[in-house]
Amino acid sequence: MALDMGGDHSLSRRAMRAELLDAETELKLAYAWRDQRDEEALHRLITAYMRLAISMAAKFKRYGAPMNDLIQEAGLGLMKAADKFDPDRGVRFSTYAVWWIKASIQDYVMRNWSMVRTGSTSSQKSLFFNMRRVQARLEREAMAAGQSLDKHQMRQMIATEVGVPLHDVEMMEGRLAGSDYSLNATQSVDDEGREWIDALEDTSTQAAEIVEEAHDTEQLRDWLIIAMQALNDRERFIVRERKLREEPRTLESLGAELGLSKERVRQLEAAAFAKMRKTLEAQSKEVRSFFAA
Repeated sequence: MALDMGGDHSLSRRAMRAELLDAETELKLAYAWRDQRDEEALHRLITAYMRLAISMAAKFKRYGAPMNDLIQEAGLGLMKAADKFDPDRGVRFSTYAVWWIKASIQDYVMRNWSMVRTGSTSSQKSLFFNMRRVQARLEREAMAAGQSLDKHQMRQMIATEVGVPLHDVEMMEGRLAGSDYSLNATQSVDDEGREWIDALEDTSTQAAEIVEEAHDTEQLRDWLIIAMQALNDRERFIVRERKLREEPRTLESLGAELGLSKERVRQLEAAAFAKMRKTLEAQSKEVRSFFAA
């Protein structure tokens, strides 16, 4: 489902006019999308909470990204939240969606801030979005107390405040302060000097690795076929529908088709996996050691 962005101002106006969902309606729409893949229900759910996505996108304007792009990423995060939301957990969709929207925007900002000087771990993300703010506050507090902090003290205080290792603070500080350089620049002033890109390791897949991967894939396929043959027809049907489809079916939908309860389908699925594991373990020592690890 694509987002029709248009202009960010027109989208904002449409979002503000969207319906406000009560808890009961929201739950009904969430069930309709999860169980029947009702696209109209999904559209209503996303449209109703697009104002939330736009509001969160606006908080990241200071990083220099175009507002329209931020809204696009926020909308993608909202759609991921709608697709993964489980209405059985008893939480409001907006509470769940906030985390997906924020993660989507943050990933976009970090990808486009610089090609090389930011990271993607949780501590690096936390530092990227909080270090400058925390540093400014610590400097204000130190000034108000008549204290003078050197760089090492400031880094230690930031690390403690954000809850990350000191070396992560030092690394992020260097990355945010540095500049991006072209890999096509020469390594020396000599016109005949080698370009930096020539020094990079070739990470493309080698022929031997391709052959080995193809062999392993074929072996795994054969083992899977043997393991599936150990199941009865009903177990094989449940495993195929739950694990081998592009869009796995829910326990509820399988239960309705087989005339069983959701819990009984879950039990049959677990029993089928136990049978398959036993069959796979009998295939080779490598498989046995994998399951024993």
